Amino acid sequence: MIQRFIELGEGFSDIYELLALAEHNRDRLKHMMAFHTDVKDRAVTSLAVVMEPTTEGGFQAIYICREGVPNPHTLPNKRYSLFEETAGGLGKTIIEMDVKPSTLYPEKALYYQHLIAILRLNHYIPPLQ
Repeated sequence: MIQRFIELGEGFSDIYELLALAEHNRDRLKHMMAFHTDVKDRAVTSLAVVMEPTTEGGFQAIYICREGVPNPHTLPNKRYSLFEETAGGLGKTIIEMDVKPSTLYPEKALYYQHLIAILRLNHYIPPLQ
């Protein structure tokens, strides 16, 4: 099985794309997640949708808008509210986690490997087989 983060941007249009991916793939949607962290003394959140693995090839996509949304517990905002509304409409509860910021890693790939390990350890995605 291949598990990979697919990064979208940080703006409103990227959040709309993330929400459209969740809505149009509701049969494959496994989780909706919010990763909270601090970047340069700002409380920010990454929003992500985790898909079920494909039947052919065993590819599991995790779409993410990385660290572009203010942390809603610090500063309520429209982007997170839209994510919450979509999750509610799809019958999903947002899984929230505090994580290290991506800026601690010399490469984004290492950051995403770290997040995949966290998701596996918490049984949100299956381990490699």
